[in-house]
Amino acid sequence: MRSTIGAFALLSGAASGQLYTSQSNLNHTCLLQKPLLSCPPQNPALVDSCCVETYGGLLLSTQFWDTYTGREEEGQLLPEGAWTLHGLWPDFCNGSYTQYCDLTRQYDPIPSPNTTDGTKNGTPVPPYTGPNIGTFLEPFGKFDLLAYMNTYWIAQNQDNAGFWGHEFSKHATCYSTFNTACYGPEYREHEEVVDFFKTAIKYYKRVPTYKWLKKAGIKPSNETQYSYSDIRDTLSAKHGAIPYIGCSGPRYNTTEAGANGTDTGFTRLTEVWYYDYAYGRPQDAHTIPVNATGSVTNCAKAEGAIWYYERTESSVKKPTIPY
Repeated sequence: MRSTIGAFALLSGAASGQLYTSQSNLNHTCLLQKPLLSCPPQNPALVDSCCVETYGGLLLSTQFWDTYTGREEEGQLLPEGAWTLHGLWPDFCNGSYTQYCDLTRQYDPIPSPNTTDGTKNGTPVPPYTGPNIGTFLEPFGKFDLLAYMNTYWIAQNQDNAGFWGHEFSKHATCYSTFNTACYGPEYREHEEVVDFFKTAIKYYKRVPTYKWLKKAGIKPSNETQYSYSDIRDTLSAKHGAIPYIGCSGPRYNTTEAGANGTDTGFTRLTEVWYYDYAYGRPQDAHTIPVNATGSVTNCAKAEGAIWYYERTESSVKKPTIPY
């Protein structure tokens, strides 16, 4: 689905603590600098890579629509009336990407893939066995942030904190602006982890997928099907650019309605990726929306081919924390 060819060759020293070896450990006065756009790519030798994203300048705020968690007995439930946050990914400006860029900050208990380049002979990503990443927020007093994450950043078939560790380790370590050197000499351990979680939520709250679709009459249903074009047009109009819309389930040409046809798209709505470029640091969320890079969907294009299923009733709770 996502092109990685050639991406890993751009990463030197995957186990290193720095994406750029010459990066200063002094304070970075980003507020005094003119914000630069993250794409087209910036030359890190000519700009402060703590003040403009010079590594993964194409930002993807990703959301999932799951109908169950697989951990209902542990009280891990989905929020009523909202899609769940999946992550905030830093792709290269051409749409390719890399992963697990700093193994000194590897907090993923189930690395996927288990090597930095996804190949059998690549650098291994060792499973994390320490305190879960949610505990990193406690010394900063971010209990409200932790509560929000446990409401809207929900994993499937895995505990929430393990999933957050995956998202940080695989993706956040590949931002130049979340490098520990960017925090200067007064850096506190795990400060960038807290910043990444706050930033991912900031982007998530700006794109209320459930609300936008509902207002257009597109609501979860086990009886009514929808058209990809209506979903795309609704979300594009609200976000300002065409997102990637992902589907799973049976291919349309294997269903009774699409039998023997040529539409091989999938028929169950499951995810949306919103694309942006950032002016200055992604943390500041000064962005411009851009169309999805490459394919914009794997969903069936036929009229009325998409299921947007209701969630399992026992898997949902009404949030006590506002979206």
